[in-house]
Amino acid sequence: MNATQKPLFALTAADLMSQTMVMIPEHMTLPCAARLLSRAQVSGAPVVNEAGCCVGVLSSTDFLHWVETGKAHHPEDPRTTYSRAWQIVDPEALPDNEVRAHMTPDPIKVGPSTLIGELARMMLDAHIHRVIVVGPQDQPIGIISSTDLLAALAHADEVRRLHGSPLESEKDHHELCTC
Repeated sequence: MNATQKPLFALTAADLMSQTMVMIPEHMTLPCAARLLSRAQVSGAPVVNEAGCCVGVLSSTDFLHWVETGKAHHPEDPRTTYSRAWQIVDPEALPDNEVRAHMTPDPIKVGPSTLIGELARMMLDAHIHRVIVVGPQDQPIGIISSTDLLAALAHADEVRRLHGSPLESEKDHHELCTC
């Protein structure tokens, strides 16, 4: 049975997840990550370490916080700025614009068998728009956005309208209404 034939509340993370996703290396700079997300036309993605394990999420909200704190007012990457012999630069004083310094650490991660209701509750409780589906090695295998949940709900509603629902029978209607 595929996801389109399953009842709404039987859908799992594996049914809903997008397996094609952008993954951002934790040492990538924010400007590079912004270009990557923009080109992929997504507003967030998992951040991975050298082993490919999910260590965070970078989203448009993280970019807004970066701008709000004034860290975005350094248009040049300090590593590509030319300096004069008389200038001494302390590397510790340079702004850290690597993704790992601005991502949301410890993202909500789920297994492929997590049910849709639990996914929705996790997103609501954490005030987030995406969860990362991980395999046994904590490596991202998919991503589920709030849009994916809405698409599943819209599809279930369409199926209900086309095929009817148990409550739409004449008998059920009379039992529910006293008019």
